[in-house]
Amino acid sequence: MSDSPERVPKLSKEEKDRRFQAELMPVLDSLYNFAFRLTLDEDDANDLVQETYLKAYRFFEYFEQGTNAKAWLFRILKNSFINDFRKKSKQPAKVDYSEIEGYYNTEDVEAEGDMGSTSSDMRQQSVRDLIGDEVASALNSLPVDFRTVIILCDLEGFTYEEMAKVLDIPIGTVRSRLHRARNFLKDKLEKYAKSMGYGNDIDSSDVGDENE
Repeated sequence: MSDSPERVPKLSKEEKDRRFQAELMPVLDSLYNFAFRLTLDEDDANDLVQETYLKAYRFFEYFEQGTNAKAWLFRILKNSFINDFRKKSKQPAKVDYSEIEGYYNTEDVEAEGDMGSTSSDMRQQSVRDLIGDEVASALNSLPVDFRTVIILCDLEGFTYEEMAKVLDIPIGTVRSRLHRARNFLKDKLEKYAKSMGYGNDIDSSDVGDENE
């Protein structure tokens, strides 16, 4: 949605309904998956998706035709979650990043950017495909701010720029948060990965960024 005071062209109801159906409804499944990963509750996810589409319809004139409808909807959903759903969910209200700032040093974050073409077996098998209940549980156990960047990047395929717009944070924060999120997820999955026979191949240097 836009905060611009500029007037936007008024659409007829027929044109608005036609464009809304064609451009926004195909995102429904991805939007629900995102909502469920945030709320960890089916009813809350359905309510959040419904609220997102109601807001999207109300402000549809502000959506620029031909732009990224998925990113626009995800941003509305994320804001609705923060404003309405997060406070009544069991998720932490916020992540205190100062407590974990020293957990991974700056050199690790910078080195990660040099691995853009690398995709580890852990990321492919355990994140993108969500193999097994252990993986889903590990992802769901992450603080919501870390879980969100994993979902947006590794599951939904958003670029850093798109993620920055969806989350209203600088790209540098996106990089840093994603790096930490992947390493936290790796740590949680290490024991499970070893039981599956590929734990020895896991290394934080193998985790690359493909969406730069």
